[in-house]
Formats: sequence, structure tokens, C-alpha cells
Amino acid sequence: MKRFAAFVLVVPLLALSALFGGTAQAQVEQEPPRLRLDITQLNPRVITTSSTTLTISGSITNIGDRRISTPKVRLEVGERLTSAKQFADRLAGAGGTDPSLTDFAVVTQELQPGQTAPVNLTVNLTGGRAAYQLARPGVYPLLVNVNGTPEFGGQARLAAVSTLLPVLGAPGKSAPEKPAKPASVTTLWPIADNLPHVHSAALGGPLTLTDDRLADELGTGGRLNALVTAARTAETDDSRLASSLCFAIDPDLIQTVDAMTRGYQVRVGAGTVEGRGVQAAQDWLAGLRALVAGRCVVPLPFADADLGALTRIRSGSGSADPGLLTKAIGGAATITQLLNVQPLNGVLWPDGTQDDQTLTAMAGGGIRTVLTSSANLQSDEPVTSAVTLTGSGIKAQPVDSLISDAMNGVVNPHPPMANTVMSSSVPAISAQNGLAAIAFRAGLGQSQQQPGAHLVVTPPRHWDAPLSEVSGFLQRVGDYLGSGLVTATDLPKLLSGSASDTASMNAKGDLSSGPDGDVTTALSRINGQAANLQSAMVADPNKPKPVRPEDVIEPVRAALLRGASTTWRGAETAIVTANAKGDLDAISDRITVERPKQTIALASGASPLPVFVSNELPVGIWTRIAFNNNSGLRLDEKRNLFYPAGGGKNEYIPVEALRAGRLSVDVSLSTPTGTPLGSPARFELTSTEYGAITIIVTITAGGALLLLASRRIYRRVKEAKSGRGGTT
Repeated sequence: MKRFAAFVLVVPLLALSALFGGTAQAQVEQEPPRLRLDITQLNPRVITTSSTTLTISGSITNIGDRRISTPKVRLEVGERLTSAKQFADRLAGAGGTDPSLTDFAVVTQELQPGQTAPVNLTVNLTGGRAAYQLARPGVYPLLVNVNGTPEFGGQARLAAVSTLLPVLGAPGKSAPEKPAKPASVTTLWPIADNLPHVHSAALGGPLTLTDDRLADELGTGGRLNALVTAARTAETDDSRLASSLCFAIDPDLIQTVDAMTRGYQVRVGAGTVEGRGVQAAQDWLAGLRALVAGRCVVPLPFADADLGALTRIRSGSGSADPGLLTKAIGGAATITQLLNVQPLNGVLWPDGTQDDQTLTAMAGGGIRTVLTSSANLQSDEPVTSAVTLTGSGIKAQPVDSLISDAMNGVVNPHPPMANTVMSSSVPAISAQNGLAAIAFRAGLGQSQQQPGAHLVVTPPRHWDAPLSEVSGFLQRVGDYLGSGLVTATDLPKLLSGSASDTASMNAKGDLSSGPDGDVTTALSRINGQAANLQSAMVADPNKPKPVRPEDVIEPVRAALLRGASTTWRGAETAIVTANAKGDLDAISDRITVERPKQTIALASGASPLPVFVSNELPVGIWTRIAFNNNSGLRLDEKRNLFYPAGGGKNEYIPVEALRAGRLSVDVSLSTPTGTPLGSPARFELTSTEYGAITIIVTITAGGALLLLASRRIYRRVKEAKSGRGGTT
């Protein structure tokens, strides 16, 4: 009876679930993608009154395991966006089915797994649906939609690319009036590595990279080459655009590239090979120097380090290490030295948000102004201009978060539109949403415009796009300037103004908290070992230019900053800490115990053991010798032994054999505080004589044996005498 009642209750629940939850379930349990849509051209990128057609080119590829019948494509265009919320929702992938701009056009009759077919669409903008749907200036959602019928399935959307289309003026109609007080634009152009590539860079040793991808990025067609080439072309072609550019440079990147120009190694398996990017590094660095000469430059933190994470890295004593953050924010000197340009004084563009402790430390390190996303700033009113951060006195210049989100893309693990990707992830049109966002913020189609707003535009910090797309973005920003939609403002002028209000950093708004606890703990451990190693070092006063201990440890400190880079978010601890651990090992491995080439014969039961210690460092060092696996031996462990720079010497350690025969002992080194140095060396020994303890034990045992034997003899003699007396 109870089972029947339960059944009666469950059936309606299942029915309701199927009725109301079926759609959500279908969205979560979508089939794997079967088609990939690649867009290679969208022309024009911005619609003006003189535009006559809209052309989209690309291809579709069957990436599934089933044949697809009659794949077909059409364009859909949504309603003009009139609010920042609508714009942000579209960036996040929200939106239903928009009206079609074209009918479905069959691409091919069928597409077998692995096959590719070209896609070409051209739309007349001056008549038909386009003339009606794009009749007003504004920003419109545009969807390239591919449908098809997979084998064993029904017709469905198999691939789509969603983007935003700015319309400055309706095609074929009169140009709209220019804004009376247009917004100003300042573009912060990032020159940063997408990942730290340094494997080791020990003092006096060659630079060794984890791979040679940086050579490709610096060479023709590479990511970093495109950023420099596009900016140089833009500066030459458009003076207004040039005046609005400011270059945000990672000191670690240019320091690494500078080292590459003198030759470097690349890690391959357990060994290394010569790097192939020496010439590319020389050419790129020369091009960058020419680009930034006399121009506005802002430093990024060294290796784009997470400044909040640095404040959590401990020193050898277990306390915070302020020196790491000071080094991270002090990259202006490196930029000046290597690029011959002076960055803006006291200005920094860090990633993410900083807590009060970090901001206070930054202020103490000379930072007076930070550039940060407007989404990171919390105040009673939306922050659109410079504010003072409470508690630190640092001025914050907001970077437009809507434009940044449009350029970077919005992380959305469950997009509501099936098999749809945002154009920010399509290399050939990755800047499209950014162009739309700039136009939108400048007042294009907004219901509430902000006359005279200051827009700080920031492409992705590690932007990876082809030269054509990078150049096209700058060219179209220049077109905005030429049309009067926006005006150019250089960053120094923008930052010279006073703060309008106060605000605080909204730490909860930062979804990326930087290196996790495991990484921070591992970096703290390496930092403590480096500090202990440095404390054991002594500069050699006999050299004309003695090397300081802190110079020897400097590569490890730089590697710790690379380990705290924001580019490592989500990476495994072993990968993040490899550079710092490798550089620390490279230093400690230069103090070694030489392993004897032959077995050492102890001349007597108590003989000195010769231990040769070599110090290849350019500084002297205090060490401690330890012995392990020394069964059968008694050793006198000497402590706090000093070895001069660039030399070695024998230590004679008193040793006593407790037994004869073959013996062995592992000899290792450490600093007086216990940080390991080098690798242990095994000593093989032979002894034919006994030590004093062995002799004493032998004599004692012999005496005991003699006493027992004498007692036994005595008892036998006594028993014998007693036996004879009994018979008398």
C-alpha cells in the first residue's frame, strides 16, 4: 500500500518536471558540437551611410562523427541596443531568436566528418529587410546561424557566431548630426607576454626558456610582432590616434627579450638546445624602442604579477616579504634602462583588485595612480571618472569595464544559445565587439548619453590576434576620431585632473583571486629557502667588484614574481613554481661535495676522512656537513664551515670505524639554517683495524669469557674432588 501511495505521488512530480524543467535539462545536456563555423571576413566592420553591402566569409567544418545533410546559413539581426544591461547581456550570450536578415542558403548538400565547405554571404544594405532593420544609428546584435541535419538526428542549430554590429548612419541616408560634446578616447596598448617562458636565468648562466614559442611571437606574423607593427603603422598614418595611445609594458617581457638577443637555450627533455629567436628578439626590441621613443608609457607589474598574492608570500622568518611587491611595482627602471623611455611617474596598471593591505604597500612603494576596471570600484554612484581610494590615498582612473568585457569576452560556462560562440573568441573578428562597445559608450543609440565622457580603452592584456585584426581595430578607432564620434585625449592629460570622489576596491567583483593557497605556500617555501641561502653568503672582499649575495639570489626573486603571474590562474602548482625552484636549485647545486673516485682505506681505527667541497659561486658561503647512512662509523660532524668564492678545499673529518670491512656514508651539505646545498655524495670505505670502542668491547668481552671459563673449570674441579671424597 505504501509503495502504491509513493507511486501516486511521484508520477505527478515527474510530469511537472518534464513539463517545466525539460527545456533547462535540454540546455545542460546538449549534444557535443558537430560543426565549427570559422569567420574570416566581416566587411564592413562598421556600417556608415556610404555602406552598400555587408559581406561575411568563412567556412564550416564537420568536427563530429556523423554525416550532416544540407547545412545552410543565414544572418539574424536583433533589436537596437539601448541600455548597458542589454549590451552586457548580449556579451554574456543571452538572447532569443532574432528576426532573420537573410533567408537560409544551402552551403552544400552534405558534409562528411572532417570535411570543410566555404561560406559566403552578401547582403544588400540599401533595400529589403536590411534597410528596415538597420534604419537607425545604433548597435545591433548580429548572428551567423548554421543549421543542418546530422545523421540519425533532426534539423537543429549546429553552429553560430554572435557579434555586435555598429551602425553609425543608416545606409543610403543622410549622416546623423555629430555629438555636441563627444566622448574622449584614450587607448592603453598592452605589450605583455601571455605566459612567463623563463625556465632558469641564474646569475652567470645562460637564459633558458621552457620552449621557443616566444621566438615565434616576436617574429613576422607573431602575436607580439603584430602589436608593435600595428601600433607603428597607426602612429604614422593617424596623428590623432597616435596622441591617444599609451603603451602598457611588462618589464619582465622586455628583460627576457633583451637576454634573448645575446643568445639563449631552450629546454628539451632533460637537456637544452640553442634558441632560434636571437635575430627576431633583436629586431623586435629595436622596433619597440622606436615605437615608444618620446611616447606615453605605463608599466605593468613585473610578469603581470598578482599583487595581492605577493602580499601573502612569506619570507624565511614566516613574516610578509614586502620586497617582492616593491620589485613587482618597480619596473619603471627596467623600462627606462632597456627602452630609453621614462614611464609615467607613479602610475601602474595592475590586473584584478587589491585589498587595503596591498594598496597601502603600493602607496609605500611610490604608486600614486592605478588604472583599473570600473567594475572593481565601489561607490554610492557609478564610477565614471577618477576617484581616490579610501585608506590609501591612491587615485584610481577607471577603465571602461563594458569595453573591456567586449574585448576580452565574458566567461559564461552555460550559454543559453546552443553551439554559439562569441566573436571575441574568433581571431579574425575578435575586436568586433570592442568596436561596438566604444561606439555604444560614445552615445550611439543609448537612451541616456553621457556627453564628454572619458573612455579608457584596453584591448586584452595578452591579446592574440592576427596583424590584420590588430591593425584593423586601430584603424577603425581612428575612423571614429575622424568622424567626430569621439575625440582623442592623451593619458597624461587625463591623469592630471583631480579625483572627483572617493571609492573602495570591490574585492568581491574579482572572480580571479590569483594563485591559490597551494601555490602561495609553495612560493613561500622557496622564498624562505632563498632567504636562508642568501644569509649564508658573504661577498668576496678580495675582488675589485665584489658580487653581492642579493645579486646571486635576484634570479630567484624574479622567478617568484613569475610564479605569481596572473597568467597562471588555474595552472598546476608544479608548473607555476618550476622557474623559481629551478633557479634556486641552480644556485645550490654550485656548492658540491666531490665524490671520491675510489674506495677510501682508513689507515687506522680512527682516521680523518677527506671531504673536498667545491664552491663555484662568486660569493663565499657558510655551510654545514651532515652524514647519513653511516652504520659502523662514528664521525665528528664539523659545523659552520666557510668556503671562499670560486674555490674549494678539503675538510678532514675525524672518523672512527666501529667494525672492520667495507663501510659507506652519504655526505651532504646545507646552510647553517638547514637549506640543502647540492646533492649528497656517497663515500665507500674499507677498514682493517678496530677503533678504540671496538677494542674496549673486545677486551671486555674477552675478560668476561675468561671469567666464565675460569668459573666453569673451578666448578668441575670442585665436583671432581667431591666425588672422590664420597667413595672413601
